[in-house]
Amino acid sequence: MANKESSNLSIVVVNFNGGEYLIKCLDSLKSECEKTSLDVWVVDNVSTDGYIVKAQQKFPEFNFILNQENLGFSKANNIALRKIQNENILILNPDTEVLPGVLNHMLQFMESHEDVGAATCRVELANGSLDWGCHRGFPTPWASLLYYLFKNDSLYHLRNQDISTTHEVDSITGAFLLTRKSVLDKVGLFDEDYFMYAEDIDLCFRIKKAGFKVMFVPDVKIIHYKGVASGIKSHSQMITTATVASRLKAFNSFYETMKIFYKKNLAKSYPFFINWLVLLAIDLKWLLAKRKLHV
Repeated sequence: MANKESSNLSIVVVNFNGGEYLIKCLDSLKSECEKTSLDVWVVDNVSTDGYIVKAQQKFPEFNFILNQENLGFSKANNIALRKIQNENILILNPDTEVLPGVLNHMLQFMESHEDVGAATCRVELANGSLDWGCHRGFPTPWASLLYYLFKNDSLYHLRNQDISTTHEVDSITGAFLLTRKSVLDKVGLFDEDYFMYAEDIDLCFRIKKAGFKVMFVPDVKIIHYKGVASGIKSHSQMITTATVASRLKAFNSFYETMKIFYKKNLAKSYPFFINWLVLLAIDLKWLLAKRKLHV
């Protein structure tokens, strides 16, 4: 177990059949323990690939919580978050690799920017391109229309911003989301109405609504082997560990959570006919994508 009295950062990794990527992720964290006092929590959602047992054996200094059912991303994270007392908290995906120096740099950034409620580093896909999930605008009707109909993501992914500089964004990915306990105490934990997907956008929405900034800090980076567990990302079809059943659940969650987020956070700002069109568009896109089961 980690020494919580001397820790200054708690990291929560929710795992579901992360396979060897989970081991790679925890290896990258263990190497950082020499530089930063870490309190690592791994919450497993009934994985069947056997790697959670290997992780327990290889990393006895980390904290493990083994759920009896697949609770999804929000509920699993919240189980650990309710136990954590440290001020600095990192939400991290098991299919990520944290490169040397990232944690110290990001902690220093948060310590020198008290008005920041959440921040991420540059999140790169395995091919070296940016994972645009770490650099998002909120999915308003206009942003979504431009993105899905006209392939213009100037608002959806804030493409007009200079991604080589540190700046404020609307939303960052739950693959690497650094925040503070005091912020979560004020805005609440992850909304458990989301099984997986969009819970990070929802949290960022509440963080910004409370008056904090959400920041993109590209000075350091992690690698994100995106879509390993879900199996619904087109670029990860060759490396995914997902079964057909888990892919279907992830696929449906992807579109269900779009509707949940819109109804909870945006619908009240628009007239009925706009809301009706948005929800219809989500359903149509959902229907058209079902044949391939990836997004």
